[in-house]
Amino acid sequence: MSHQESPLERLANARHFFGEFGGINKSIEASSTFTVMRPEEMQQLFTGEIPIGINESGGSFLYSRHTNPTVAALAHELAAIEGTEAALCTASGMAAISCTITQICDSGDHIVASNCLYGGTYALLHDYLPKKMKIDVTFVPPNDLEAMEKAITNKTKMIYTETLSNPLLQVSDIPKMAEIAKKHNIKLVVDNTFTPMIFSPAKLGADVVVYSMTKFINGASDYVAGCICGKKEIINSLMDLHTGSAMLLGPTMDPSVAFVISTRLPHLGIRMKAHAERSLYLAKKLEKVKGLRVIYPGLDSHPQKELFEKMANKEFGYGGIVSIDFGSHEMAYKVMDNLQNKQNFGYMAVSLGYNETLMSCSGSSTSSEMDEEALKKSGITPGLVRFALGYSGTHEQRWKQLKAGLKECGFEVDDAL
Repeated sequence: MSHQESPLERLANARHFFGEFGGINKSIEASSTFTVMRPEEMQQLFTGEIPIGINESGGSFLYSRHTNPTVAALAHELAAIEGTEAALCTASGMAAISCTITQICDSGDHIVASNCLYGGTYALLHDYLPKKMKIDVTFVPPNDLEAMEKAITNKTKMIYTETLSNPLLQVSDIPKMAEIAKKHNIKLVVDNTFTPMIFSPAKLGADVVVYSMTKFINGASDYVAGCICGKKEIINSLMDLHTGSAMLLGPTMDPSVAFVISTRLPHLGIRMKAHAERSLYLAKKLEKVKGLRVIYPGLDSHPQKELFEKMANKEFGYGGIVSIDFGSHEMAYKVMDNLQNKQNFGYMAVSLGYNETLMSCSGSSTSSEMDEEALKKSGITPGLVRFALGYSGTHEQRWKQLKAGLKECGFEVDDAL
């Protein structure tokens, strides 16, 4: 069997962009527009006779809303990580998601989507698209493949899911979903924001992989960014002068942001391992505390641990998110308040992928776009807290803080833990 390159190997082979004067870091190309050497070249760029972007001779560029050398270099690196033919960077994760959906689907089309998604994605699918664009959406549990296939109609153009669902950490069976999509000649779009490096959805059969790079990929909770990875056909269609969603809706990434994110990619794998190690350590401790329901795909109690392991690039662990049901909304708030303001364990904040722990009560924050019925159907309970675990400090230090906070909130924690 031939060796299959890992995301780390693919990234290492892709990082060959130099600064303008030979610097080991790429240059920040802070130009909104670019010159041509001959008058006819401008027309050729507009008509596509000369392709815009990076090529073997360096590249041809026209206007930074289309693409920019620094941004294109980052996209090249993201495509390498995912193992796709091409990629496109956007100004946010929601820009990546909305551009992808509106590129594949037209008015009157239909989408089958997971019923457990990030709240902004849910609002886009449940409210915005049906009202503004007459695109209908049917929501099904991501682990019910039979229901997913039954929901497909002759108007369906896409299956949309998250590799690891937000916030319940349900694992989507990407290979089987890809089989269903291929059977019905529709696209499978996968949001891999929670699990970069850990999963390679395109290698598992996904047609398009989207990211909020604001999270783990960036890793410092300072810049907002997104990315779309897929075949050249879909990426090129997004940049079409007449019908390209990314071209015409203008979700342009700033080259300075692209530069910073690119400098952080070499340690993405190291960071993902560190997040996962901390998460597994704490999840195993927490699972032994009475009165808590702990959700983490690295635990034997997780019903889809075997599926996770079957699909994963194993060296990166089980991810950096642990979800805990504290039984009630009031108790969830009490625990978070104690952990931030008394124990110095982490911060009450949305987002994830930061070096410090970020915690939020999903039903009243990142999933608040869902009404009570939708929350109930998805399984998101009032007391569910999503812990995006950082890697600062030591395992033992953080467990000591967490244990103290739980005890002060009335939970029985064995001192031997």
